[in-house]
Amino acid sequence: MREGFGVWLTGLPASGKTTIARTLEKALRRRGLRVEVLDGDEVRRNLSPDLGFTRKDRETHARRVAYVAKLLVRNGVAVIVGLISPYRNFREHARKQIGNFVEVWVRCPLEECIRRDPKGLYEKAMRGEINDLTGIQDPYEEPLNPEVTVDTSKESVEESVNKIIKKLENLGYLPST
Repeated sequence: MREGFGVWLTGLPASGKTTIARTLEKALRRRGLRVEVLDGDEVRRNLSPDLGFTRKDRETHARRVAYVAKLLVRNGVAVIVGLISPYRNFREHARKQIGNFVEVWVRCPLEECIRRDPKGLYEKAMRGEINDLTGIQDPYEEPLNPEVTVDTSKESVEESVNKIIKKLENLGYLPST
């Protein structure tokens, strides 16, 4: 059985985490890997419906996601996590928990995320309807040493995914093509 690994996509809301996750998923499946995507919104609905968005709730949610990812990785699955995970210590916990871990900073300027805003979250936050949106009322701690940084304001989805795949090959998680 091939060893699993975790790709942890972190970034502001609307930075492109889900789009990259789904495109990366397809690329890894084409290589014959077993892949699972743990998308922030979807996982929160099913794994943490009891939690809000306080720092403590976010930490609890991130720990739950990291635990599920660890279980999948140790069973040979390539796990792609798309989670804002705004705090460095949460991401460091996930790194330790999962083991075979690649942190991908999905960098995108706040102004571009606000312009995209597919769910209208930034608009709601600016009107005061949401009190704890990352990037507006709640901080986002940028990664200090991610294995990969993609910039979705300057790169195509394919360019970003190719950077991630190249890093996975360089780390030995994927065979080079």
